[in-house]
Amino acid sequence: MLSGDIRAHRTVLPPATPDDDPLRRLQAEMQPSGEVHLRCTTHPEEIAVTGITVMCPRCSARRDWMVICDRNTVSIRCRCSHQWVERELSRQDFERMIDSGGEYFPSLEAAAQSAGYDGTLAGTYLAEQR
Repeated sequence: MLSGDIRAHRTVLPPATPDDDPLRRLQAEMQPSGEVHLRCTTHPEEIAVTGITVMCPRCSARRDWMVICDRNTVSIRCRCSHQWVERELSRQDFERMIDSGGEYFPSLEAAAQSAGYDGTLAGTYLAEQR
């Protein structure tokens, strides 16, 4: 026999806002906002990561890269169109590689095709500028 005064009262939480719901936050982040998060540049020289020269695992190329920065993730793309995330490179490393100016493309695929990193120039090296 319980009296009405002994029952635990439920805590009433304030109504959730869209910022509190992780699923809604993720959906909002996935919507195009007009803000550019993906940038890329070409890098004709070799890239050394922790003292080791980067080499394409597919074709063994050692220079002439497209370096891609998607928010804080840096990827390297080879002329043979093989692309991988290089976890040892940071956004700051990318910022040091990129030149001012550049062209704008509607997608990474369009940029890769325009710069010759879509596989059409696989196995070729462009002459080094000195």
